[in-house]
Order: sequence, then C-alpha cells, then structure tokens
Amino acid sequence: MIQYPRVTTKLVILLGNPLGHSVSPPMHNRVFEKLRMDYCYMPVEVTSKNLKKVFSGLSEMNVAGFNVTIPHKINIIQYLDELDSLAATIGAVNTICVKDGKTKGYNTDGEGFILSLEETAQTKVKGKRVFLLGSGGAARAIAMTLAFHHAEKIYIHNRTTAKAEKLADEINRNIRVCAVVVESMENQRKAIQTCDILTNSTSLGMHPDEDVLPIDESLLTPDVIVADIVYNPLMTKLLKTAKDKGCTIVPGLGMLIYQGAAAFKLFTGVEPLVEEMSEVVHSLMASK
Repeated sequence: MIQYPRVTTKLVILLGNPLGHSVSPPMHNRVFEKLRMDYCYMPVEVTSKNLKKVFSGLSEMNVAGFNVTIPHKINIIQYLDELDSLAATIGAVNTICVKDGKTKGYNTDGEGFILSLEETAQTKVKGKRVFLLGSGGAARAIAMTLAFHHAEKIYIHNRTTAKAEKLADEINRNIRVCAVVVESMENQRKAIQTCDILTNSTSLGMHPDEDVLPIDESLLTPDVIVADIVYNPLMTKLLKTAKDKGCTIVPGLGMLIYQGAAAFKLFTGVEPLVEEMSEVVHSLMASK
C-alpha cells in the first residue's frame, strides 16, 4: 500500500533541475521508514527564474529542510536568513535547515567527497596535489574543503577562466595559498603530470550526455587517481577511460551517500543509517 504524507509529516525537499536522475529521495525515505520517522523526502524541479518564488512558498510549509543541487547551489544563498561558517566561506550550499521560520544554509559536499575519495582510493588528501575540473557550486565546496584538509596544491581548470581565477583567489585569500589556475592544454598536461588526484567537479558526462569527456583523454596518466562527482551513469566515460589507462578510480556515488548522511543529521538531529543509504543507492543504480 502506498503511504502518503500526513498533515504532521515533516517534508524535506530536493531543489534542482533536472532531477529525473536523482536517487536521493529513495535513499532518505528508506532511512526515514527504517527509523519510523514521520518525514518524507520529495524532489521539486525548479528553474532559476522561479527559484525565489518556489523556495519562499515551500519554506512556509511543514518543511524541515532542503537539499539543493545543480544549478542552484550558489544563487539560493541570497534567499537564506543565515549561513553556516563553512558554507559562507565556500559560497555555495547544498543543505538548508528550516527552524522557527528561519532558513540556514550548510554545505556537506566537500566533506562527502573527501570521505569517499579517501575510503575508495585508500589515500589521504593531506599533502597531495589535485587537478580540479570546474568552478561551480560543487567544485567550490570540494576545492575549499581540500584546502582546509591541507592538500599541497590545487590546480583549477574551467571553461570560463574568470570563474576559475575568482575561485583560486578566494581560496588563497581566505584559507591558504595553494590554488593555481591552469588554462592551455599544454599547461594542463604539465600540471596533471605532477598531480596525485584528478577530479571532475562538473556535470559533464551526466545522463543523458554519457559520451561527453570533461578532459582530453591524452592528459590522463596511469599514476593519477581519477574521481568523478557524476554518479549517473555510475561508470562515466571519464572513469571508464581512466580505468582503461590503469588509473585508480573513484565513482560519484560515495560522495552522494556521505554528503546525504551529513544532511540527514542536520535535518533531523538523528544519526543516519549510512549502510542502509549505500545499499539503496547501489541497488537503484544497478537496475538502471
């Protein structure tokens, strides 16, 4: 029998566009069900044009919080009452809690990424050199959290160089001097040859554009760990190409699970069932 939310049910809303690929709703709802919590996690697709109106309206409902994904992680900040200190430094949020009518933004993306990377690749980011693709909301969280965790150097490449320069400048001014912008293919090649980790922090390669590579495959070398934040498909073209070249690879599902677990605790104050979350997510992705 289908269980519908009741008047007393606390809602958690996922905001983004598109959302058809997301496995966050069943991941969270399984844990709510297991813990017998009167919560319901719901996806709401919203365009940038309608973000303010939709967010304001939903915030007036019986909502415990929001998760925020592409493309709203930065723009939604202007509509919040308060920011956690880490989210303020990052300049992007993926989690919003609603309490006593006030909204407060957090960012769990960076910590989720690092936990996944270190567990999957059996490494530590401290002292490592990282090549980062992208300068959007997720990239900002990852780059700044890497800096907080004392990565030795963070090379940033973005199609819009000005965005990469802005991100590098903020890291170097607000955290510590470790970020460098890389533009030309030749400079990318030189940087990657010195790096331990390469991370795709863009949406390139996400369903339905699975054949897109975010970087020229000739730049990949066997001794670099390759991580991708895209999790649909689980094995992106970047990860397949890197694996064929002998690289250790880190799929995006781990980041999804760990950032979701941190958000769950912020919404509810309850420790999440991480193993249950992982089981749901892997089962869903295996059926795709």
